[in-house]
Amino acid sequence: QFLDSYGLGRWIDLPESESYLWTHLAYHLVEAGRGDELWRLLLDFDWLQAKLAATDVNSLIADYDHLPGDSDLRLVQGAIRLSAHVLARDKTQLAGQLVGRLQTFQESGIQSMLQQAREWDGDLWLCPHAASLIPPGPLIRILEGHTSWVDAVAVTPDGRHAISGSWDNTLKVWDIESGEEIQTLTGHTSSVYAVAVTPDGKHAISGSDDNTLKVWDIESGEEIQTLTGHTSWVRAVAVTPDGKHAISGSGDNTLKVWDIESGEEIQTLTGHTSWVRAVTPDGRHAISGSGDNTLKVWDIESGEEIQTLTGHTSLVYVVAVTPDGRHAISGSGDNTLKVWDIESGKILVSFSGDAHFFACAISPDGKTIVAGDASGRVHFLRLMGA
Repeated sequence: QFLDSYGLGRWIDLPESESYLWTHLAYHLVEAGRGDELWRLLLDFDWLQAKLAATDVNSLIADYDHLPGDSDLRLVQGAIRLSAHVLARDKTQLAGQLVGRLQTFQESGIQSMLQQAREWDGDLWLCPHAASLIPPGPLIRILEGHTSWVDAVAVTPDGRHAISGSWDNTLKVWDIESGEEIQTLTGHTSSVYAVAVTPDGKHAISGSDDNTLKVWDIESGEEIQTLTGHTSWVRAVAVTPDGKHAISGSGDNTLKVWDIESGEEIQTLTGHTSWVRAVTPDGRHAISGSGDNTLKVWDIESGEEIQTLTGHTSLVYVVAVTPDGRHAISGSGDNTLKVWDIESGKILVSFSGDAHFFACAISPDGKTIVAGDASGRVHFLRLMGA
């Protein structure tokens, strides 16, 4: 009855002044048992363009969540989400974005919508002749805003926000669901190379080419502390599980342990003979990777070096530790990943790739390793055997 009171033959004729219904029509159609009508709208290019013009791209994306089980709608939603950073600044590119991302999908509803898009007689636009843009799939969204390379990303424990560090000297806080930029954190005077988030999700710690670390309030964007002491760039930052201490690795060949609340330097860990570019703590220990081809295991409280892990024949770029704290995984310029027994310092297994390994992460069960290499490949490796 609420919807019928508008007396419209076509929802596309809804006056632009009806901002509430432009935003919430999908909800009311589903509540009224008119899901089929919503399905047709969400595959109607003219409606999509009108909805986008009347609201914004995130409102359009949200409409598809009301019919979650339809595969055609998932593809269209995925294409719009991938295009969100473009459509946020230029709504007239919807036709070109959909055609460029969905041409290879032969579903009749999608092909009919694309034909509508090709016939759109709005502003002058460029129509792709082939599928020239990334199709919907594993990549969900592109976050745009930095003006130079992005060298570091961390995610808050609740999974809602990402914090990125860039060579434009800033960090940005993003809403992962909407893709919106929430905060820009300014204060570093050179490139930001590393970022970590405290376990409570309230603070970010960044490391920079200006030789400092900074502690930030994520919600307000305020700079809380500047940690000074390194004499070269800081490319690695990690936070202990209790959230009290940060550990940094630097081009001055040292690691430093910091009290996050006071900003005080507690320990300097010396022993590497080249830069330290990777560090990960498990609470009592920190494990570092260095340009001297080694990893080292440190006692955080005493600053003592416990183990030196040797076996790589080139620079160690990345280190990760399994959730149980027993094993470390390292990636190197010798094109290998190695799994180490932390207590004994022994190599348990090696995996040889075709390029330098620059990134590595471990699944919560400690069994799956995800590693990125210099060729652009992402390797998913399952730790098998005893």
